[in-house]
Amino acid sequence: MQEEIMLGKKVWAVVGATENTDKFGYKIYKRLKLKGYRVYPVSPNYNEIDGDRCYKDLSSLPEMPEVIDMVVSPAKGIAVIDEAASLGIKNIWLQPGTYNNELMAAINEKGLNAVQACVLVALP
Repeated sequence: MQEEIMLGKKVWAVVGATENTDKFGYKIYKRLKLKGYRVYPVSPNYNEIDGDRCYKDLSSLPEMPEVIDMVVSPAKGIAVIDEAASLGIKNIWLQPGTYNNELMAAINEKGLNAVQACVLVALP
C-alpha cells in the first residue's frame, strides 16, 4: 500500500510548515520529528520553526526529501509539484484540502506517487 511505503521513508519535507502551533503545518512537522523522521520545514514565510532552519523552497533543502507532505492550497501546490518533479522527488503526501482535479492531473502527468490522507491519522 502506498501509505505504508511512504511512511517507511525517513526524510520528509513539510511544504506549508508554520510556527503557528494551532495549524496542521506545525502539528504535522512536529509529529514527524517526534516519530524519528528527518523533516525539513518549507515555507517562504519563516526563517525558523522551533529553532530549526526553514527553507524557502524544495531546491534550497540540504538533501532531497523522499516524501513531500503538502499543507498548502491546490493553487500553491501546482508550483510545488512542478519543482518536485524537476528535482526527481517522486512521493507526495496530500493532506485533506490540499488537492483538486488540476493538482491530481499534474501529479499523474509527471508520474509521481500520491497519497491522499491525513498523516497525523496514518502515523502509528
